[in-house]
Amino acid sequence: MGGKLSPIDYMMGVAVALVWGMGVVFAKAAIDQFPPILLMAFRFAVTALVLVWFVKPPVGQFLKIFSIALVSAAIQYSLTFTGLVGIDASIAALVVQLEVPFLVLVGAVAFREKTSLRKWFGIAIAFSGVGLIAGEPKLGAAWLSILLVVGGAFSWALGQAMVRTLRDMNGMAVTAWVAVFATPQLLVMSLIFEGGHWEAVQSADWIVWTAVLYLGVVMTVIGYSLWYSLVRRHPLNQVAPFLLMLPVFSIAGGALFLGERLTFQVMIGGAVVIAGVAFILTERSRPEPVTVER
Repeated sequence: MGGKLSPIDYMMGVAVALVWGMGVVFAKAAIDQFPPILLMAFRFAVTALVLVWFVKPPVGQFLKIFSIALVSAAIQYSLTFTGLVGIDASIAALVVQLEVPFLVLVGAVAFREKTSLRKWFGIAIAFSGVGLIAGEPKLGAAWLSILLVVGGAFSWALGQAMVRTLRDMNGMAVTAWVAVFATPQLLVMSLIFEGGHWEAVQSADWIVWTAVLYLGVVMTVIGYSLWYSLVRRHPLNQVAPFLLMLPVFSIAGGALFLGERLTFQVMIGGAVVIAGVAFILTERSRPEPVTVER
């Protein structure tokens, strides 16, 4: 594995950032009129129906997959997308970048991975940036939504640590079986925390179902096919910097399609977050985490 990135590799990396970044925009457009946890349940149902036929059952690891799906999908997406209801897609895309610092912290605690001074510096910068964003006066009433997104980022990182304990499963198999288990888990969580399900389904328009298809097929199936193709052929430190473009596409998509506008303080905070994450992702020598769905 290694070698110089080709022009096609660069196109694939940018495509991944675009596909994943726009996923937040599609979700925001849908949850303005549809329960967010229920939307995620439909999203994973689509992913499962597309992928499960092409992978082997994880015999002997069903309980692990169940637990991973609960943490990295059911809990994570319930927190993140419930939080998204109260803030703009562009702000959520910036805050969710804390997944990377949390991933380093979880690795240090759970796997006793050595964490360099550069990474600690990047972690401090990233959290400072989120603090600047949360301190924006216009977001004074949205602090709970921001905390939910932060909680979702931590849950995602914890799920990645759990994924690393799996045996003999490639990325597609993990994605497929996490989706299989996450679908009923999310449905249960939706039944507990949300209401008006049948009415929401009956009144859902093309925006909602387009979002479901985009999140389930384009963002997950196609996006991860491109991503895993890159990480199989190149070191993670060569391809991870593409992810720094993800919030850029979310911000552009939010402005273009949702009419969102960032204040000066949020822009500064966002730049600080991205700078902190860049310090972590661009370090030459580091362990390669396994990635599940976003």
